[in-house]
Amino acid sequence: MIDGLPMPVPDPGLPARVRIHEVGPRDGLQNEKTVVPVEVKAEFIRRLAAAGLGTVEATSFVHPKWVPQLADAERLFPMLDGVAARLPVLVPNERGLDRALALGAREVAVFGSATESFAKANLNRTVDESLDMFAPVVARAKEAGAGVRGYLSMCFGDPWEGPVPVEGVVQVARRLMDLGCDELSLGDTIGVATPGHVGALLTALGTAGVPTARLAVHFHDTYGQALANTLAALRHGVTTVDASAGGLGGCPYAKSATGNLATEDLVWMLDGLGIDTGVDLRLLTATSVWMADRLGRPSPSRTVRALAPQEN
Repeated sequence: MIDGLPMPVPDPGLPARVRIHEVGPRDGLQNEKTVVPVEVKAEFIRRLAAAGLGTVEATSFVHPKWVPQLADAERLFPMLDGVAARLPVLVPNERGLDRALALGAREVAVFGSATESFAKANLNRTVDESLDMFAPVVARAKEAGAGVRGYLSMCFGDPWEGPVPVEGVVQVARRLMDLGCDELSLGDTIGVATPGHVGALLTALGTAGVPTARLAVHFHDTYGQALANTLAALRHGVTTVDASAGGLGGCPYAKSATGNLATEDLVWMLDGLGIDTGVDLRLLTATSVWMADRLGRPSPSRTVRALAPQEN
């Protein structure tokens, strides 16, 4: 790493600290064509936590038929005992919740859609039917003392429906929060958002009574807008940002989706803004290089590519 860079230049209009919600082990690895060995997944998560990432989304308790890359969730989760990080997991329904709670999961997430087309493709349900399915999942998780995150996909554009009206996203977001979700992650699933659109949605959500403190953003970098969109969200007071180490991931049900915002690219920007994340960029870069070697291809993260030669 280049000593002293990036030079921190704080912006008084931005938050002092940002929590990064690392999604690489779940959202990233679920899109790999080959199944990553469970031992490698466990080591990946340990290394991410050691790099200072306090929240690492570990896996998904989805039926193996739909996401075979994460079919080893029951084997993986017990291997993470002692990892010093929050380890949320994705649960699609009550059966997935049962599996997660049986292993001691303390945080779970449900995955909804702002559009009918994606709800049908991803969940084989309408938006209303999916919310009905999530209601008992959220209620039972809360009764068990588990934290619940709601993911809302297709908040900015849909490959089948095109632009997604802000008011429609707000309506579904409000309903998800009313179910009892502690946090809501707004997903730009196919990467078409722009900063003005991000600002308009966050403003509309605030007007509708959704507290900014309970929002997270989840951007994909299809058109190179992920960092610009993140900065727009930070200016609106958002302090939780989803990212994926090395830029891994996309969406198996949205073929136009490319990788998530790379955690290293995000940390470089936040370091330069003087925003505390608690993440050691050198250790994080080394972790992504390590994983890229095991996947047999270079990381798409520009920061990893810039810093990796200096680590050799």
